[in-house]
Amino acid sequence: MLSRREALLSAAAVFLVALIVRAWAATQVTFPRPEDVAYYLGVARNLVEGRGLITDAIWSFQTPPLSFPRPAFEVWLPLPSLLAAIPMALFGTTFAAAQTSSVIVGSIVAVLAWRLAADVAEARSMPVGRARTLALGTGLTAGVYLPLVLASVQPDSTMPFAALVIGACLVMTRLQRMGSRPRELVVLGGLLGLGALTRNEAAWLALTWAIIAWGIARQAPDQADATGSLRGWLGRWLRLVGAPAIVALLVFAPWAYRDWVAFGSPFPGQALTNALSLDGRDIFAWRDQPTLSRYLDAGIVRLLELRWVGTVHNITQVLLLLGVPLSVVGLIGLPGAWGRGPATTTVNPLRPLFLFSVITFAVASLVFPVSTTWGTFLHAAGAIHVLLVIAALLVLDAVIGWVGARRGWTKPVAWLGPAFAIAGCLLFSGRLLPDDGRAARETGTRYAELAAALEGGAAGVVLTDEPGPVMTDFPIWFAEATRHYAIALPNEPPESILDLARSFDPPARLLIVGADNTGVWPAAILDGAPGSECFVPIQLPDPAAHPGALDGFLAFMIRCP
Repeated sequence: MLSRREALLSAAAVFLVALIVRAWAATQVTFPRPEDVAYYLGVARNLVEGRGLITDAIWSFQTPPLSFPRPAFEVWLPLPSLLAAIPMALFGTTFAAAQTSSVIVGSIVAVLAWRLAADVAEARSMPVGRARTLALGTGLTAGVYLPLVLASVQPDSTMPFAALVIGACLVMTRLQRMGSRPRELVVLGGLLGLGALTRNEAAWLALTWAIIAWGIARQAPDQADATGSLRGWLGRWLRLVGAPAIVALLVFAPWAYRDWVAFGSPFPGQALTNALSLDGRDIFAWRDQPTLSRYLDAGIVRLLELRWVGTVHNITQVLLLLGVPLSVVGLIGLPGAWGRGPATTTVNPLRPLFLFSVITFAVASLVFPVSTTWGTFLHAAGAIHVLLVIAALLVLDAVIGWVGARRGWTKPVAWLGPAFAIAGCLLFSGRLLPDDGRAARETGTRYAELAAALEGGAAGVVLTDEPGPVMTDFPIWFAEATRHYAIALPNEPPESILDLARSFDPPARLLIVGADNTGVWPAAILDGAPGSECFVPIQLPDPAAHPGALDGFLAFMIRCP
């Protein structure tokens, strides 16, 4: 057990290191990328400016009303924007100000990783020196681990959800050790409710607690039922899950009521429909929206292929790619994280997080195999990266211990494992973060130039003269760069695109699409499909007269009535 003073100093050291690394990373990434980050940022800015929880971009057409001003969060959830709004209200409505919230929350995640590793060391009855090394090494490694650092400089749902998941798992472990304690049950319910305000995957966190609580109920018969019958188990289980459920519902209820008023339902729209997607661009569908019959008509081979692609994507692109080599070691060590180890107590602090990780991975890969390739699992995986870090350090600790025993080392060298992990993470973070920042800056510059060109009347278009929304392939980036209403371009025939344009009052009269997307989005318009005559290409200006104007974009006026 760590003394209180030692624990505070260790937590402070981890937080400070993580904060410094994330603050530096934030100076590299100066534009919200991917696009969903811009959505949270835009809603936060609108809230601070007094416009309320609204968005200037419509990217999903499955949840009415389809009009502006558009209520925000028909699919996503509000907590990331609420967190970003706090520093934006203090320091200005800029991306850098919004990053303050995600940098701080990301640093807290590193501290929670340290605490979880300390619980693991205690449960495994590690010697004091090795326990300190594992805990502090985990916190410092999480502080520089590239997937966690990158997510910490983007004010979206990834880091807030990771903090809530790890916090809930820590409370679950304490309930396993101490039994039903009202204070911990209330705290757990609050964390579950806040998780439900952050990501829909909070349902899997609640399911994790239901499973853990069943095990607690079976192992702790009370005086009213000393025989341990099924009826007694069920009663204890209901008490364990009932109190957190009530607290979570009380936390989430105001938002559910708001959704009911704004969208006609207390449940997130489109979330379940995404399970029927056959292509990532189905999320922008207008006429050809996903249906069960279309999904089944794809055939068993196609449906199995989608699940294979989703599973491989989640393993390689989400869990392994940015964290190598440590992520590979952690994946190998996951079975050991589930097991109790040779000297652990009956309570394994990693089991709640392990259960959540397996459930979340399985649902994302098998139920939402298409959506997950567009970020569903990516944004829910922050806490899972912490699990990989701890599993990797347990493997390194075991390997170094084995080598030391074989070599007859007399001095403890457990620090070698965290040293290797931290050095590897620093190497990859220092090498890859500037590249990610460069890509973000290039995207930001591209859309800033587009906004300046349109405001200045490039190609005969003055954006402020267009009362209707602009249709585009990246509506959120466009809306944030130009402060003009934007709607998503569906991957459908020209006649369907025209129907969407006319559905707004006033209608959309301008279509802008990235030149590098012409092979997948407006291909039918360029190929002369029926209805394409209504899309009149705008002559791009002379680059010498308008440097950078509409560079890399194609623009069309929508002329048909």
